[in-house]
Amino acid sequence: MEPCSVAIALKSMKIWVDTREQDIAMARRRLRQMGCPYERKALRFGDYSACCDGLDLSDQVSVERKMSLDELCNCYCKDRPRFAREFERARQAGAKLYLLVENASWEHAYAGKYRSRMDPSALVASILAWLARYDCQVLFCAPETSGTLIRDVLYRELKERLERMPDESCR
Repeated sequence: MEPCSVAIALKSMKIWVDTREQDIAMARRRLRQMGCPYERKALRFGDYSACCDGLDLSDQVSVERKMSLDELCNCYCKDRPRFAREFERARQAGAKLYLLVENASWEHAYAGKYRSRMDPSALVASILAWLARYDCQVLFCAPETSGTLIRDVLYRELKERLERMPDESCR
């Protein structure tokens, strides 16, 4: 697409929010941070995706958000089969999945700075295995950044795909 067509399409960007995301104060704050329209939709994988005029990423790109390393540890231990199935669905669809973990860093993971009893070496190994196995991207951030980061990741994914599409005349 030509730059003016891409710019026009991106102005219509909307965030898809999975229907399983709880409607709590922190989630509403995250949605306000995004600064664009959103709509709840059952996503096959991940918590957030996006669409704009003529392009829906919900089966191509998604962000799976975790509120902490503790929640991620739970996903790798107790909920591992369910968590793996979600990433398998994304891989089978040929989709790109970002794993965003709030209140976290590699330093915290390696040092065991979380409440779970999961050994730090096991947590790091699981994260790195997921990166290799599912070709996903891991992002760490503070909760006050997550809405903005989710929007920016999805905006860039939309923009990259729009720029590769055949051009339509600028409206």
